[in-house]
Amino acid sequence: MASRTTLVLDEKARAAARQLARLYRCSVSEAIRRSVVRQRDLAVGVPADRRRQRSRALKRLFSLFEGNDPVREVRRLKAEDEGF
Repeated sequence: MASRTTLVLDEKARAAARQLARLYRCSVSEAIRRSVVRQRDLAVGVPADRRRQRSRALKRLFSLFEGNDPVREVRRLKAEDEGF
């Protein structure tokens, strides 16, 4: 459930929030929400459920790439791109 909070930003923080919003291509409010969560993750660490999700995704990637030769794959992709 969402709740509303009012923040008073000085000019430096306001400019930073606007800059992040442009970078993220979102509203200033969304940029601030993302920044709060990111700062929390840096200070406290990534929540356990998020770590488990990332771990499953990484294991899935390993299984998808198992048996593939990365050098050969890059060579093949470069050959496909030569026509462009």
